[in-house]
Amino acid sequence: MIDMQGVYKTYPNGVTALNGIDVKIDQGEFVYVVGPSGAGKSTFIKMIFREVKPSKGIVRVNNMSLHNLKWKRVPYLRRNIGVVYQDFKLLPKLTVFENVAFALEVIEETPKVVRKRVMEVLDLVGLKNKARFIPDELSGGEQQRVAIARAIVNHPKLVIADEPTGNLDPETSWEIMKILEEINATGTTILMATHSKEIVNTIKKRVIAIEDGMVVRDEHRGEYGYEI
Repeated sequence: MIDMQGVYKTYPNGVTALNGIDVKIDQGEFVYVVGPSGAGKSTFIKMIFREVKPSKGIVRVNNMSLHNLKWKRVPYLRRNIGVVYQDFKLLPKLTVFENVAFALEVIEETPKVVRKRVMEVLDLVGLKNKARFIPDELSGGEQQRVAIARAIVNHPKLVIADEPTGNLDPETSWEIMKILEEINATGTTILMATHSKEIVNTIKKRVIAIEDGMVVRDEHRGEYGYEI
């Protein structure tokens, strides 16, 4: 699903964010990305859905070569990737249903398919009864569930979750993790950047640790490994 070989990223200001990354992630894996702030995690994640390009090296996602991918092909790459952010990024004036439906409408699905699929994923995340609410009428945890529903509505092969529990209380965080595990159980690859030591050490998965732009640890059923 993800293959990086000798990947470097140096920004115009001279900062090197990635310094020789070699990583392979198979379809269906659940992987945590951990490391201190400023280690290069965000650049690593943005590289995967082509928000940033490598300065050097090879990046392949779902058998597409990203390092030389033409811009007009980027939307096709992103159709197979769902992204969940820490701050939800919902459209404030749209209802829950409309926020989730938007991801299907941009790829021109029929209204019948849109309604069926949106209600299916809202049911999965426990929000079928709040389809007509707007984001401001929801709790933080509910907004994150909407964001997850939007990320998975078009059956992506990969879901990238960037600090998905960062703004949530502990109980809600565990609920979000349960949903992500259920999604992973269907065969979807999950890549989750997190600073939550408790989650990583409790729900054991593969752990990739990045420091100073380099992978310093890659362990099956690993530990968080940092004091917070």
